[in-house]
Amino acid sequence: MKIALAPQFRRQFKKLPRALQEEAVEKMELFRDTKNHLALKVHKLHGRLNSRLSFSVNYRYRIIFMWEVANESAIMLAIGDHALYD
Repeated sequence: MKIALAPQFRRQFKKLPRALQEEAVEKMELFRDTKNHLALKVHKLHGRLNSRLSFSVNYRYRIIFMWEVANESAIMLAIGDHALYD
């Protein structure tokens, strides 16, 4: 699966501590294989983000993404804690 990074995602990612960046990269690599989606807790969001999905980096941090081209590729839109949903 192909993964693209939105400019906002790149800016947020650069502000994270190095250890968290490494953990996020590891989770995105796991995300490439759909067999891992259950373990990453991939889920559809609700409300104003109802066209987006999310998965866990760790207990606190999440990545928001959207599918593109019939689920063949994903665009990572944002990374952060639950304040992303506000």
